[in-house]
Amino acid sequence: MSKQISPAENGKFEMILRSAVEFPGVKINRSSFLKKQLSKHFPESVVEKAISTNPAQAGLSIEDIKPIAKACISRETTEVTSLSAIAGIPGGLAMVGTIPVDIAQFFGHIIRVLQKLIYLYGWQELFNADEDELDDETYNQLILFMGVMFGVKSASAVIEKIAGAVALKAEKSLVQKALTKGTIYPIVKTIARIIGVRMTKQIFARGIGKIIPVVGAVASGGITFIAFRPFANRLQKYLIELPMANVEFYNQPRKENDIVIDIDFSDIVIEDLDDIDAQEESGDDES
Repeated sequence: MSKQISPAENGKFEMILRSAVEFPGVKINRSSFLKKQLSKHFPESVVEKAISTNPAQAGLSIEDIKPIAKACISRETTEVTSLSAIAGIPGGLAMVGTIPVDIAQFFGHIIRVLQKLIYLYGWQELFNADEDELDDETYNQLILFMGVMFGVKSASAVIEKIAGAVALKAEKSLVQKALTKGTIYPIVKTIARIIGVRMTKQIFARGIGKIIPVVGAVASGGITFIAFRPFANRLQKYLIELPMANVEFYNQPRKENDIVIDIDFSDIVIEDLDDIDAQEESGDDES
């Protein structure tokens, strides 16, 4: 890639995301990951149940999972910060004309830490192992989880609705249908645009930093560090509050009317992108 890309441009964020997914090591196998992480701390029977159901159903509490999640966040933060610092040195991974490579790497690590966290807190496999292409269901789910990381309220509201169905063992087809139904697309499209807007200032800052030797490395890596860890921490904090992360939820008796037959997104309020732009201009956005 030789052209500088702004994620705020229409359609460009999707291209960056799809490029990030193709980086080696970005897709994480849920079963292998859980086995490797949980086997260090828990008996094999617990680990196997966590893989076949989820960690909370296997009896692993939020406190049991917390140090593992924090270690995953720290590792991904260290790796992406190091790569970004190298990219900031003239002659490094990304010169001024190839800034998108650095951005794609950043989102590659966002996707990696995202997967690790959702697997630890009860969600099933994100990527379809049988398909090389990024299908609509997976793409929409990625955007929604990233939206949570970037503080987009509508993303949190949508995930909360889906989580309610997943935790109650709704048929997988129901969740798939929900993630590809017509009402989800305008929500996902807006969330993707908001993420692009919120990344723009950081991209420009990193680009300018690359012009200055050594200082560029510090600026690029520092901005990545400042951005990445809070994103991951925000997602972790959110996931902890969802039912499938809590042992207590699974210990409660289920009622027949708990069965979910549909997921309705019609009451989701989508943030106005103009308001987001105004916040970015005024510097009032907290995320």
